[in-house]
Amino acid sequence: MTTPTQAAVTWKQALAWRMERHLLEPVGPASAADVVRRLGAVLSMDESLAELAVRTRSTSAAAGDLARALADGTVIKAFAFRGSMHYLSPEDAGIYLALRAAGRQWELPSWVDFYRLEPEAWPAFRAAVREALDDGPLTVGELGAVLTRQRAYRHLAPVFEEGAGTLIKPLTWLGDMSFGLPRDGRRTFQRLDRNPLWSGIPELDEAGPRAITAYLMTYGPATPEHLHHWLGNGLSAGRKRIDTWFAGLRDRLAAVDVEGTTAYVVREDVDALTAASPSEVVRFLPGHDQWVMGPGTKDVHVTPPPCRDAVTRKANPVIAGGFVGGTWSRKGDEVTVVWMGGGRPPRAALEQETERLASLLGLDLRVSVGT
Repeated sequence: MTTPTQAAVTWKQALAWRMERHLLEPVGPASAADVVRRLGAVLSMDESLAELAVRTRSTSAAAGDLARALADGTVIKAFAFRGSMHYLSPEDAGIYLALRAAGRQWELPSWVDFYRLEPEAWPAFRAAVREALDDGPLTVGELGAVLTRQRAYRHLAPVFEEGAGTLIKPLTWLGDMSFGLPRDGRRTFQRLDRNPLWSGIPELDEAGPRAITAYLMTYGPATPEHLHHWLGNGLSAGRKRIDTWFAGLRDRLAAVDVEGTTAYVVREDVDALTAASPSEVVRFLPGHDQWVMGPGTKDVHVTPPPCRDAVTRKANPVIAGGFVGGTWSRKGDEVTVVWMGGGRPPRAALEQETERLASLLGLDLRVSVGT
């Protein structure tokens, strides 16, 4: 892509602008659905971390809002990035699921051999799944019990008894079903097309450019390698496809120089980016927050090398002006910060953020800082 560089900014400016796009500074009123839509996806492997990812970005979100949003359909949950469960917006989820399904995993010889489902049998299997869910959400076991009453799927009984984790993933990628509310501690699945906000799965060559522009509007300025991390490593969209979509967006994107690195934003965001002032704001984020997962923990401009191992292992990051400066943890009423950012820890800002965390959690907290 040969789009000429139009502006130059520092990394501090770039991250300050990105913090605004992530609803981290300033933090204002936003619903759980607003936050999920802005981030593109929120990891839901640990519900407490998912809720904190939402609530730390909103002055109005309350405990339990994410679960309520799932119940009323303003967010959905499906297998998405890196094969993990994520909260997604029903209006935008289809662009990510289209990319995730692009590899057509169910057509791989190893898949066909293991599940004894030929590719041409998939339309009927998908229809059978949707029909099984007609009367409401089912657990995996219940779904398996309905399906295996049919002769064509009787051989899948042992698969469903073991959880059917891999088999059911493409059914969420293809928009046949999504997670429902848990029942007695067990996951359930429901028909996705019964959600009136669901926008469906677009054609792949429509979804790809939309996913790229959505990423750049929240995670920019970003390089093509960032796109390969988010859409390639995250969704298996394929390097060649991503490069083709990126090249086709030439007229919509602008190149900027970020301290010698050529990165890209959506053209209409250039003025706001170049006007951004560096920030010193400190935020406590949950482990595996999209702030670090979106660009990837290998991005040294967000996660410096001394912090990478801890952040990769799900430690809760402390960001200062957008840079990961350390980690935090809570035990009882004490928050412990391990500062790795060099120089003196910003104690006043850490104390202020501890007060904000205490307000979110409804606790009295104090902070201790080590290096």
